[in-house]
Amino acid sequence: MTTTFPDVTISTDRLVLRPFEEEDATALAEMMNDENITAWTSAPYPYTQADAYAWATRDSHTERAEGRGIVFAVTEFLTQRLVGIVHLRNTNWRTRATEVGYVTAPWARGEGYASESVLAVAQWLFREQAFERLELRTAADNTASQQVAQKIGCISEGVLRNAWTVRTQTPDGGWADTRTDLIVWSLLPEDLDEGDGYGGYDGYESYESRDTHGAHDTHGGHGGHGGHPGDAGAGRRSDAHGHPVGADRK
Repeated sequence: MTTTFPDVTISTDRLVLRPFEEEDATALAEMMNDENITAWTSAPYPYTQADAYAWATRDSHTERAEGRGIVFAVTEFLTQRLVGIVHLRNTNWRTRATEVGYVTAPWARGEGYASESVLAVAQWLFREQAFERLELRTAADNTASQQVAQKIGCISEGVLRNAWTVRTQTPDGGWADTRTDLIVWSLLPEDLDEGDGYGGYDGYESYESRDTHGAHDTHGGHGGHGGHPGDAGAGRRSDAHGHPVGADRK
């Protein structure tokens, strides 16, 4: 039984979803230091260039190599600018189920990139990888992320009470942890079959295999959940950036 995702690139009409590269580190560090990402995830703050370099060159690729999931750097087709992350994680190969998290860069919000990229990954997951369930968890107050879930056709299944910690900014400019509920959403293959995607968009246009013997072998604005890439070990829920399960960002 296959226990790792193929090393692929997914293309939509506006975006290219590909593995992270060393050249992404500077834009990644800038993106992850956004206040909304700090608030809704447990990513390190400040998020250093060293954190970004480790994620871009090693940690994100380890997710796929070790069978935990797959990480996509979301880039604009025309400019090649990094605009977000989509991360499949906590993958159960026996039940063909996985969880998605996502992050949108502050300079790319309001363009519908989160919905477009997550929907494309979901369609690839169901149609090409024969998966049967995609799960998403959003912090109770993160309405922006919830709108993404609704837009791509996810069904709300219930609430995990007091299940996560988000950050709130203190008067002195620091951050304090606050408990919150998580809303659980799911997407199944038949949910996508019932329509043509949001707003007439029908997901990915194509995907291609990458050279798995190349530089990537060793290795949620909006978002899924948050934390530090090095914390995404076995038995621990992890986020769009490889962190322990957290929340999405506006």
